[in-house]
Amino acid sequence: MSGLALNSVTKQFGPFTAVDHVELSVPHGTFVCLLGPSGCGKTTLLRMIAGLDSPTNGAIVLDGKDITQVPTHKRDLGMVFQSLALFPHLTVGENIAYPLRIRGIGREEQVKRVDELLAMIHLTGYADRPVHKLSGGQRQRVAIARALAISPKLFLLDEPLSALDAKLREAMQVELRKLQQQLGITTIVVTHDQREAMTMADTVVVMNGGKIRQAASPIEIYRKPADRFVADFIGSTNLLPLTVQGNTALVLGHAVAGISAPSGQGQASLSVRPEDVKLAAPGEGRITGKVTFIRDLGGTIETFLDVAGTEVVAVSTPRERPVVTVGQDVGIVIDPETAVVLSA
Repeated sequence: MSGLALNSVTKQFGPFTAVDHVELSVPHGTFVCLLGPSGCGKTTLLRMIAGLDSPTNGAIVLDGKDITQVPTHKRDLGMVFQSLALFPHLTVGENIAYPLRIRGIGREEQVKRVDELLAMIHLTGYADRPVHKLSGGQRQRVAIARALAISPKLFLLDEPLSALDAKLREAMQVELRKLQQQLGITTIVVTHDQREAMTMADTVVVMNGGKIRQAASPIEIYRKPADRFVADFIGSTNLLPLTVQGNTALVLGHAVAGISAPSGQGQASLSVRPEDVKLAAPGEGRITGKVTFIRDLGGTIETFLDVAGTEVVAVSTPRERPVVTVGQDVGIVIDPETAVVLSA
């Protein structure tokens, strides 16, 4: 099978399980983001793929070959660390050529490859420039070029954009995604930035407690979260209490047409994204809330409502701006097509 496969990969540090029986298939040419809170196991998983840590159990397979016990330098991968780890005493060109030089590639071939990579990262003519004279974004691109110098089968990045300011980080997200698409290289990025993952990835792998909670496309992760953790971690959502009585689902004490209730009795949750909450006039049988706060962010307007002690947030555009005031009672309309029922 072409690509990367993780088969029940587990990593324990004494009694602590950092990565717990992870199963993941990454087809060749796919861009994957490992996403989750600090301590969820995403960096440990990346280090095992890179060969910097060894799994306690399980196997790592690349293009059909078990590389679990293969040393890092023989895994045919490129890696960009969070610190970038550029050599400060070398020029831009010397940094990029370093992995070629240690593999015995001839000088002429080194220069040719460096020029190709500098053109690819939009730094043509920078080969003789000292690294310390580069901006943060330029250093980032040099680190990427160095990792790609040997045309690796696998490209790994550990929170590569976290040190950049917000505007530059967003620009680099687009540049990195374009570069990956141009090269068609299998890429795995560790990040805790949801926006970064949603912008770049073909597949987002949401982790928590050493386990994969959901692995899917960005739109599926956002629109069809697998559980409460994913729904709450990705973007913003309203997690509303849902009571199941037979075949009826009561949301905040009201029956909502079109909501498919799980069979049986008990408690569950309904995930409703704020942009899918619509405000209307109060009506009989309709969920009603009191407006507690309105925040105008220019491009969007957030309306906060209290429904019997539960906060509900509705987001609208300026064109759709609801005519409401703080203290007013308003009806809340939930579209069953966009709401997701989650087990307790």
